[in-house]
Amino acid sequence: MVSQKVTVTNKSGIHARPAGELVQIASKCSSDIVIRVGDKSVNPKSILMLMAAAIRCGTEITVECSGEAEKEDLKKIIDAIAGGLGE
Repeated sequence: MVSQKVTVTNKSGIHARPAGELVQIASKCSSDIVIRVGDKSVNPKSILMLMAAAIRCGTEITVECSGEAEKEDLKKIIDAIAGGLGE
C-alpha cells in the first residue's frame, strides 16, 4: 500500500463536476483506492460517496492505493486532485 496527502485546490471543493472527473480517473485504475477525509473513508470510484464526503477547498486528504499498479495509480489521482480536476 502507498499513500500520500494532497490539498484540494478547487474553489468549490469536490462538487459534482470535479467528482465526476475524479470518478472517471479512479475507475480506470486497477488498484483499490481510498480517500481519507478526517475520520471518513471514501471510495473515489463512487460519485455518491465523493459527493457525500463534502470535501471543501483547502481540505487536506489522504489518498491510499493498494494493488499491482499502486504507485502509478496514486500518481494519477494525486496529479488530478492537485491539478484542480479540470477546473
